[in-house]
Amino acid sequence: MLFTYLAASMSGNTRKEEIIMVASRLFKEKGYTAVTMRDIAQTMGIKAASLYNHISGKQELLSRLVLRLAEEFTKGMEAVQEQPGSEVSKIKRIIELHIDITVNASEALAALNNDWMHLEGEDLKRFVHMREAYEENFRSIIKKGIENGELQPHHPEVILFSILSTLRTLYIWYQKRGKLDVNVLKKDMVSVLLRGIV
Repeated sequence: MLFTYLAASMSGNTRKEEIIMVASRLFKEKGYTAVTMRDIAQTMGIKAASLYNHISGKQELLSRLVLRLAEEFTKGMEAVQEQPGSEVSKIKRIIELHIDITVNASEALAALNNDWMHLEGEDLKRFVHMREAYEENFRSIIKKGIENGELQPHHPEVILFSILSTLRTLYIWYQKRGKLDVNVLKKDMVSVLLRGIV
């Protein structure tokens, strides 16, 4: 699956994309509040004042990182819902979506998971709306799976929490674990999250 986030990052030959990528790495290492524009400029080997020729400030960097990635999750969920198939097959595709984004944008995921609360105004409202809609769509798939007997009759919130909490922190484990073959990761993670270990 190709992501517009990744396309933008890969074509990061624009100065703005380069700044966003450096900020993404620094936000992951230090956290949004600890990173200064001076840190970003120093890492890039330029003067801090030069950054403002391309971006308005740290808030713009965070917004671009978080909202871009949130849009990828939203589009991915929409694609899953539009495709025919069982509810279990939809959950499988959601797990694979998270893995694809984790493998290709783990630094930005750190900002999305850890720093989204530093968004301001309309950007914060937009993010919260996308996040809540995503969870509600996932919850709906789980409930349908329980209703039609595809899933065990566990509480939908427990299933949702168990899967999402694992997927949202996958980027931490994946980076520490080293490069694991993505196809093996998908196969084993789908198997564990859908069938358990017993």
